[in-house]
Amino acid sequence: MAFDLEQFAQTSVPVKYEDLDFDTFESQPLDAQTLRSLRYMCDVEYHTSCFLRDLLVTPSHREEDAGGFMTMWNREEFWHGEALSMVLARHGIIVDYDEVKAKREKLGWMGALGPLKQSVLTNLAGTDFVAVHMVWGAANELSAVAAYRRLSAMTDHPALSPLLKRIAQQETRHVAFYTTQGRERLEASQTAQKIVRMVMSRVWKPVGSGMMDESEVRHVMGHLFGGHGDEMDKLDKRIQKLPGLDGLTIFRSAFARLGVPA
Repeated sequence: MAFDLEQFAQTSVPVKYEDLDFDTFESQPLDAQTLRSLRYMCDVEYHTSCFLRDLLVTPSHREEDAGGFMTMWNREEFWHGEALSMVLARHGIIVDYDEVKAKREKLGWMGALGPLKQSVLTNLAGTDFVAVHMVWGAANELSAVAAYRRLSAMTDHPALSPLLKRIAQQETRHVAFYTTQGRERLEASQTAQKIVRMVMSRVWKPVGSGMMDESEVRHVMGHLFGGHGDEMDKLDKRIQKLPGLDGLTIFRSAFARLGVPA
């Protein structure tokens, strides 16, 4: 089933949380591990603008559907960050732009060299890079949906859990776009299948890697998925359904490298 980009654009709205009683965080505050994971998620959502910037210098920006989707995707991810920052604020954890900017500068994300290097490398790959972008995006969004749902179930909080479910629901539309686009491009090119398979098996890492300290990545992935190899397998099976990617275990492999127990 084709992804309806026009409908997606027309129905793209900030995640709703005004009806949730955030005062319950006073009587039922979140524990330290949950707050640490939420802060990680919030930072990832706020950094989407940097991902968008880097993607705009790749062949993807010439694709009409991809360009239109990324505009809406960037907005929705920012709104997710806003909602999570509200929860964190209720626990005395303030996330402001200066802090986010400082983290980007520390990581070297504010300079021009990164996008320039990415532009050269991805344009050498040509249109096959778009397939990499789409499958990589699918993997990121699949893991995001799983993470939000896992944290929602783990906390079973009257305000946080429904908020996380709403964010996860919006993320499922992102999954639908990336998987639809990825499937079409992989079906059309065996070369794309080979490139995507090589990149995903050797390079893909959990969302937030390279942005956060590895200790934070390890903590959050362990907190959410440690001891849940079945969740990892479900994610891998979704990627394996794409043309030419049968047998890939990118989630199992990436979590194993981090030392996250299955």
